[in-house]
Amino acid sequence: MKITGAVLEEIGRPSPYADSTPLSISELELQDPQATELLIRMEAAGVCHSDLSVVNGDRARPVPMLLGHEAAGIVESVGPEVEGIEPGQRVVMTFLPRCEDCENCAADGRLPCTPGSAANSEGRMLSGGRRLSRGGDSVHHHLGVSGFATYAVVDQATVVPVGSDVPPEVAAVLGCAVLTGGGSLLNAAKPGPQDTVMIVGLGGVGIAALLTAVGEGYQRIIGVDMAEDKLALALEVGAHEVYTPQQLEEQGIKAHRVVECAGHESAFETAFRATKPGGVTVTVGFPHPEATAAIPPAVITGEARTIMGSYLGSSVPKRDIPRYEQLWREGRLQVEKLITSHIRLADINQAMDDLAAGRAVRQIITFDRQEA
Repeated sequence: MKITGAVLEEIGRPSPYADSTPLSISELELQDPQATELLIRMEAAGVCHSDLSVVNGDRARPVPMLLGHEAAGIVESVGPEVEGIEPGQRVVMTFLPRCEDCENCAADGRLPCTPGSAANSEGRMLSGGRRLSRGGDSVHHHLGVSGFATYAVVDQATVVPVGSDVPPEVAAVLGCAVLTGGGSLLNAAKPGPQDTVMIVGLGGVGIAALLTAVGEGYQRIIGVDMAEDKLALALEVGAHEVYTPQQLEEQGIKAHRVVECAGHESAFETAFRATKPGGVTVTVGFPHPEATAAIPPAVITGEARTIMGSYLGSSVPKRDIPRYEQLWREGRLQVEKLITSHIRLADINQAMDDLAAGRAVRQIITFDRQEA
């Protein structure tokens, strides 16, 4: 079938991206789903820093690639071996498929699936090959989703059904921002009820982590960012205190559980310095692969510190998305606060500029049948 999607043509074009247009709005051919795959009509897709990191070259991926990994849509058809998912259901797509058979999948979310990670790195489907082409040439998949398009074919290991009462834009952000941010807190940091919680970096993932902390009712929640508007948003959604990194260090503010969501080495260093003795520093962001941070080993030993990495919030999507869905339904997880604006697919290059400049938390691409 013919679809319309945003294809990354070349990595590393200069910003502003609205001028250099690394992403083109293209007509593509989408093959039918294979045995364990589904055809999804896309409803909403979030623009995330993980998309930007491919555009700017921080994360090496093969091109041309149809971007987008945080998305929700309606199942149109399913392959003969798909179980538990029916046409007409709304589903959340997650960017790391889990085969549920490898050694890493047995680690209860702690480690990324080995076959799923290999497929993502190569821009192919979990079961092999690609379902996208343009003018007879293959186009790579982004993290098994390629959600910046009117339709997608994805593996059943990539989707989790949600109730029809969950709006598409809410469902979309559950699949990346909330899984990553909320999971980094609940699955990795695991604060106790009396622990002080600190979130460093208040983009989409950081605000999602903060919203999760608020929903869980921790007694002291601190937000840290260099941007005043993001500190204001943190207060609006329930943070008890907010600081710039400079204010944090000048006042000597520390916390038991600190989650770094900025994806920058200086933010990681800030998070480490702000962790109390005996505390846990969790890092979620992906800096440039060549970036390094200065961490004194003697402090780790002398203060009995723990440093943890958390990929996709150390999540098992089939277990965790229903939990966040229910928290949203109960009014305890106000993920709508993440959404800065609704945009058209045609606005994708400008959206990357806005994200890079820190002008947006989550921009949501909305689709309708007229775009197909």
